[in-house]
Amino acid sequence: MGQLVLVVLQNLVLEKAPPEKRLAKAEGGNEHHMSEAAVMLAFAMHLFARGAGQVSIHPDGEHGKRFEIQAWLTTHGFTWREGWGKTSYAGRYLNGNSVLEVHVKPGQGDVVATIDGQIIVAECKGGIVNSRHSGQLSRLRKGLHEAAGQLLMRSGEHEINVAVVPHTNTTRDLALKMASRANQAGIAIALISTTGGVEYVGKDPMSAGNVAR
Repeated sequence: MGQLVLVVLQNLVLEKAPPEKRLAKAEGGNEHHMSEAAVMLAFAMHLFARGAGQVSIHPDGEHGKRFEIQAWLTTHGFTWREGWGKTSYAGRYLNGNSVLEVHVKPGQGDVVATIDGQIIVAECKGGIVNSRHSGQLSRLRKGLHEAAGQLLMRSGEHEINVAVVPHTNTTRDLALKMASRANQAGIAIALISTTGGVEYVGKDPMSAGNVAR
């Protein structure tokens, strides 16, 4: 297993009452939704902790509707300094020397940063993290497959590519099966806890001695 990097974050999960057909499958009664935008933000904070000075995230309009990006950043110490476009949360945010840019642009990679001259590009997926419903478990598995598949389509050389999904028993079991071949293809797998901890399954792509494709 890779290194577990701990970053304690708040409010990454939204609790919602499940529909009747999923009510019995939600542990604790409510469903815990970890949206794609929340996963992007958590991984961005992880990259700051690993030494990035600037990180860009690229949610689409639907992601912004499902998660209050600007409010979340404000509660985690970021100040909005410059906006662009018509989307209220798009723009540049500062927290000390850390710069986070939010761009509503598809096809750029969900999270992009540079650390020690090395470009990191992550594709992120979300999901319901406390449901035993077969359809929601299938969505979690599909999310990891899709994130890895999107990275396989990238043509950029010398990038660190990371597929990032919520940490659940389902995603961890699948990641363990995928890690060896994914790593051989130049793709790392990162699992995000509900408090922002990151666990790499297989190689930690930013550790000493690992070379991106």
